[in-house]
Amino acid sequence: MDRNLQLAKAHDLLRRGQLPAAEAACRALLVVASRDADALHLLGLVCKQAGDLDQAEDLLRSSVEAAPDRAEYHANLGNLLRSRGRIADAELAYRMALQLSPQLRTARLGLARLLSDASLHAAAAGEAQQLLAANARDAEAWSALGVALRGQGRHAEAEAAYRKALEIAPGYAAARHNLGALLSQQQRAEEALTELDRAAGAGLGGREIAFNRGRALADLSRFDEAEQSYIAALAADPAHLETQVALAKLRYMRGDGDFAREFLRGEQARPRDVRLRMAHGQVLRQAGDSIAAERILRDVLQTEGFIPEVASALAIVLHEQGRLAEAATEARAARDAKPESAALDEALVGVLLTQGEPEECLALVRRQRELAPLDQRWIAYEATALRLQGDDEYHRLYDYARFVQPFELEPPAGWASIEAFNQDLIEVLLRLHRFQSHPLDQSLRLGTQTPRSLLVEPDPVIRTFLKAIETPIAEYRAAIGQDPRHPLTVRNAGASQLVGCWSVRLQRGGYHVNHTHPAGWISSAYYVEVPPEVADETAQSGWIKFGEPGLPVPGATPERLVQPKPGRLVLFPSYMWHGTTPITGDQPRMTVAFDVIPTPQPR
Repeated sequence: MDRNLQLAKAHDLLRRGQLPAAEAACRALLVVASRDADALHLLGLVCKQAGDLDQAEDLLRSSVEAAPDRAEYHANLGNLLRSRGRIADAELAYRMALQLSPQLRTARLGLARLLSDASLHAAAAGEAQQLLAANARDAEAWSALGVALRGQGRHAEAEAAYRKALEIAPGYAAARHNLGALLSQQQRAEEALTELDRAAGAGLGGREIAFNRGRALADLSRFDEAEQSYIAALAADPAHLETQVALAKLRYMRGDGDFAREFLRGEQARPRDVRLRMAHGQVLRQAGDSIAAERILRDVLQTEGFIPEVASALAIVLHEQGRLAEAATEARAARDAKPESAALDEALVGVLLTQGEPEECLALVRRQRELAPLDQRWIAYEATALRLQGDDEYHRLYDYARFVQPFELEPPAGWASIEAFNQDLIEVLLRLHRFQSHPLDQSLRLGTQTPRSLLVEPDPVIRTFLKAIETPIAEYRAAIGQDPRHPLTVRNAGASQLVGCWSVRLQRGGYHVNHTHPAGWISSAYYVEVPPEVADETAQSGWIKFGEPGLPVPGATPERLVQPKPGRLVLFPSYMWHGTTPITGDQPRMTVAFDVIPTPQPR
């Protein structure tokens, strides 16, 4: 048979999925000409589809060597290397393809996707936009642009890009999955499930779709289904970090004592996965089992050698155990090895504050404040260090008279009193409090939290509450004024928006550990229902307290407490340390909290 006819036949067999026959046809050609670039390349694609990635890579590289001027060969090699997680090698292959043929769509599309994989989202968007400049009806380019925009946090634009891809190609399952994943991330669970199920119906399966379905189902309090979806994701990839963490957190909040068991299966599948083992230690630490967390982290250091992030995580565990000297040793070693890391700085800052060493702490904190001026944690750490120094600047940051303001919410239209409104709000919120325990990664202890942000709940009572708080927020902003030299008031210009809203129900002994809201600006507590013991001004049970750090800093006791009352809304800076004293009675305390940030300016 003529060579070209034989190649065409092999191509057709590959297209139809007849891999053994396609392989046989390619090998027959290579018997005649062992360096036939086309046959080598096609056989490489056959091996890739068959799952033999090592042989596929060898064959594709051989085809590139035999025909170095074939841009599409470089592009296909890039696709294979990307699928293997070889970011740098894949990028080199794509850029070589584009050097040979700047208009080669497959190479530019692959490069856009690769740059998003590497979190280089702005560059990825640029590549996708080049494709769209050449063809505005390129559905894959629109989807790639959506991925890049989502990576930049530009969620509305990402959604529009995905919907444009689906307008062009309604059957494009990957774009529909991407849209569903974005909606799931935004806690728009009902919409997310619709899109994810449509993607599955179009034949798309695997880890990511199962994970995103699990997340959406959990937001809808369909917990049994969520667990099964997470388990399906882990069946496809037992070591998938996001699924492991999500499943452990879900099981913990459902009261499952063996909540982290799937981590063991993941570690068996991928025993050298440091991030997975660290996450296992983290969820155990958050659940209060610091001994097990320490054991896991020390094992990682023993088997994998010194890793700064692991040493820093160990420092946090030791710090929480009160072993300050050991914690300081690990934290310093971690930071010395990687001084540019904010996370490693934070671990050392915590130890320094606990040891009463504000000077060194301030140097670290102020560097991070320059790098991340809106991150509320660093303002809190700076304030705490200033407090230890006796610096008056502390009181400018923690000006309780000015910045901690209670408001008595007016009854919304249609309710005779705030008590009547709160009673209706209680009924709605109780339907949403479906967990048995607190979240692993939040400040809450001995209580429950609603599964998703109240901002996406459609209930009219919740919508009414969100409308009712607009007035006190505006009054608070008017009261604090604007000062370009102050980290709170410098942002007090233009419109603002809510970025999170949730309800907490504390049980007997429940409380919030002292914390800040790193991504916030103005934070809050609205009291829907309070137990009778909060009226005792001596015991101050269940009161919100300010000024006591979330670390055992010597002498840093609470400086301001505010009594909860039904209908009372307390507003304060997100950087201000706050927590609650434990409630002592049997009746629960229910609150709604939210964060406010300035509305981002259009790009």
